[in-house]
Amino acid sequence: MTKQSEITIPKANPEDPYAIPATMPSSADREPRSFDPDDFIRPTSKQDDWRYTPLERMDEFFDVFTPSGRTAFQVTMMDGSPVDPAHVSISTVPLGQEPSGTVLKPSDRAAAVEWASGDKARVITVKGRLEQPVLVRIEGGGLDLDALHLVIRAEDGTRGDLVVEHGGHARLAEGVEICTGSDVELSTTFIQEWEPDSKHVGNQRIHVGAGSTLRHSMVTLGGDLVRIRMDQDFGGEEGNLNMLGIYFVDPGQHIEHRTMVVHNHPSCKSRVVYKGALDGIKAHSTWVGNALIKPSAPGTDSYELNRNLVLTPGAIADSEPNLEIENGDIIGAGHASSVGRFDDEELFYLQSRGIREQEARKLVVRGFFGELVEEIGVPQITDHLMAVIDRRLSRGESEQMKHVLEGN
Repeated sequence: MTKQSEITIPKANPEDPYAIPATMPSSADREPRSFDPDDFIRPTSKQDDWRYTPLERMDEFFDVFTPSGRTAFQVTMMDGSPVDPAHVSISTVPLGQEPSGTVLKPSDRAAAVEWASGDKARVITVKGRLEQPVLVRIEGGGLDLDALHLVIRAEDGTRGDLVVEHGGHARLAEGVEICTGSDVELSTTFIQEWEPDSKHVGNQRIHVGAGSTLRHSMVTLGGDLVRIRMDQDFGGEEGNLNMLGIYFVDPGQHIEHRTMVVHNHPSCKSRVVYKGALDGIKAHSTWVGNALIKPSAPGTDSYELNRNLVLTPGAIADSEPNLEIENGDIIGAGHASSVGRFDDEELFYLQSRGIREQEARKLVVRGFFGELVEEIGVPQITDHLMAVIDRRLSRGESEQMKHVLEGN
């Protein structure tokens, strides 16, 4: 009888984790996670997380600083009335006291610096069924560096919408933690309409509870430099995450969004859809979408999409979808991205029906954003956003900006 050789299963080597591909750590495992800025090396353009970012324009966000404390923070209902204490509570806790610091850990140096620089966290807790959206207004108080940390908690069974609006002049390091209980249906919409000289560097950490649905919308329509990273995981089975993004980039602006969706529980679903338009010389957008499906997440359904519409020559759009699958038992996983100019067929169709070329181009851009704006699902915000987009397009009526809509 021939002696059978023993089967050995490869094991990861701590000294060389990439020697055996099947045991390679995922991107989430490779990245440091810490509240201490010293655990992160200073960013360089050679690092994947920073290679699209103009580091020289945000160097001040990499060292711990003393916040100015001039950023205004106000919470009301959408119609301006006071919040209903039966459904919304607002508090302030020392940074590091629960519930702050309980949703993941910072994933880059800028996020850890925000944590180390601040001393308090604003906490908004919602419960029950909200009759109208909660409105959080964050108004910059000038160009001295400031830090703000916000925690949003939705208790079990909550149904409602929450809108966070940013505006004014600011250089703001911001941290946001969003945590839902189980069986929650929550919409969170973040709007950046900063003045042209403002800078906003943010990190959002998101936890979606079992059986909960979170619609998370990110709308960036202003600021010299805006860089927001969003890291997310699930807290149980049947979680549903829908991440929507809209951005309009003007000449010289850098607008960057990064999403990291981690499927770590069975039967969860995620959709990430970001759309942007770029107008003018050195308008620069970056979208990096990461999705990780862990071995512990059978039945996952995941998809991410980024589309960019370049209105004029000289604009640059970086688009990078990444998908890591460590589980063969999934419903679906995919990604797509595109960067392009106007669709000639759409323009021809509209012009063939008597619509002037300039007006046709405006209609194409409105249509490009319209479906996503409607999906945000907050009527007051939908109307406002479409009005802002219309104003951006109407600037092309002047001789100075005429080339934007004529495609020269």
